Amino acid sequence: MPTLRSAAASASTAGTASPTAIATPRSAKRRLTSPRRAAGSPDASQFTSPHKSPNVGIVGTPKLLSASPRSSRKRLYGDFVAAEKPKWNPRGKSPESHFSRAHSSDWDLTKEFICSADPAQMQVVKEALHVATVPSSGLVCRDDEQSRVLEFCKGCVEQERAGSLYVCGCPGTGKTLSINKVKESVARWADVTGMETPDALSINCTSLAKTHEIFSKILAKFQTRKKATGKLSPLQQLQTMFSHKESAPRRMLLVVVDEMDYLITRDRAVLHDLFMLTTYQFSRCILIGIANAIDLADRFLPKLESLNCKPLVVTFRAYSKDQISDIIKHRLKVLEYDVFEPLALEFCARKVAAASGDMRKALGVCRSAVEVFEARLQESSDQEFGLVTFDHMDIALSKAFKSPVVDSILCLPQHQQMVLCALANTFHHCKKKATTLGELNKSYIEICRSTQVPAVGMLEFSNMCMVLSDQGFMKLGQSKEDKLRRVMLQIDSSDITFAFKDFAFYWIKPT
Repeated sequence: MPTLRSAAASASTAGTASPTAIATPRSAKRRLTSPRRAAGSPDASQFTSPHKSPNVGIVGTPKLLSASPRSSRKRLYGDFVAAEKPKWNPRGKSPESHFSRAHSSDWDLTKEFICSADPAQMQVVKEALHVATVPSSGLVCRDDEQSRVLEFCKGCVEQERAGSLYVCGCPGTGKTLSINKVKESVARWADVTGMETPDALSINCTSLAKTHEIFSKILAKFQTRKKATGKLSPLQQLQTMFSHKESAPRRMLLVVVDEMDYLITRDRAVLHDLFMLTTYQFSRCILIGIANAIDLADRFLPKLESLNCKPLVVTFRAYSKDQISDIIKHRLKVLEYDVFEPLALEFCARKVAAASGDMRKALGVCRSAVEVFEARLQESSDQEFGLVTFDHMDIALSKAFKSPVVDSILCLPQHQQMVLCALANTFHHCKKKATTLGELNKSYIEICRSTQVPAVGMLEFSNMCMVLSDQGFMKLGQSKEDKLRRVMLQIDSSDITFAFKDFAFYWIKPT
């Protein structure tokens, strides 16, 4: 009498799906039901490995299975994990030379796909990270700032009125690149809306032999066939032009003045006269000034406001670690392979953001890390394939930030180092360039308390500051009372940050 188990077995042979087939994952089930296996071909068993069948995925299979025969990881796990970029091959050796290992082991199943490349890959990576390379897909992390400037320019063009805008921020924060993108956006917007496209003039003040030459360049853009008579200066000709409707130009002019810090003279007349050009009744100037000085607006805005030519201020903050990481990844998207380990990029972003937030510095560090990796490849014959690692980035960061000043700081006694940290901490929050010896002493005592280090007395503290002043780290002013003496930092605060990045007493109190 047949048992229940034997009945189930006979039913299975009659065409019912076996338990093995029922429990088979989706991806494996697709391979088991390929056309040849479904036809019961006697040669079907030889196509058990996905690497031996050149026709897998051509008929009746999803597009996912038509990947390269060597990309076994994509074939086996494509339904569950996202596709990854192939690894970098900076030596330019073809992976076919390594396929002999696949015959003796499951090397193809355990290694990721290695793309073949030529030595030009190294140069392509360096060009992608070069400061002069402008990303074709646009600028990231500055959408808000660009939007404010663009709306300002649109309003001036639509109402046919002059206006002034001041862009400030630390070096390497994308000011010039953003304004150039805005100029292109204004031209496209004018074409789409049917507005008259304004003329554009870009002036870098570092190229001016004399500051007042900026008015000659603006006048040359407005110059008509009728030449001015008399002995009027270019500034006076512009003032006369914008004072009368008959002589006023018809088309608007977008003037971008970069490195505006160079226009600061003793009497500041050039800077004031430049902004005053936008206040005349028939002026057609849209003035956008760019400068690195954060406090330039604070120093000159009261005077400009009294002259009724206060500009709109747009501040570009230093890049954060997340923004630096996003910008580098955005630049590397043009490559078809991964170059950096994620930890290496994060390390670079954190260090640069803590020091200055300068994107140009971050790109330079990444290029230096690639060069370190390239040198290691030439020295070692074992490292055929790989990525730029944390160690390569650490060497590049040390080269970028370490300087003779850093070495001198590290050689100072502990309490003198803590005085420099207190000074850097003070300027980090108040954004001033000077403080008093009394305020510096308070900051120094706070650091001593937080690290449980006994603080020295006021007399010894004053003597330490005099020693630091003699060595060129700070500058001390004169006063009858020591506590009222002015103190100014004579070195870059980023050198202090980098020198003490691993020290317990270096800290920045929250704002």
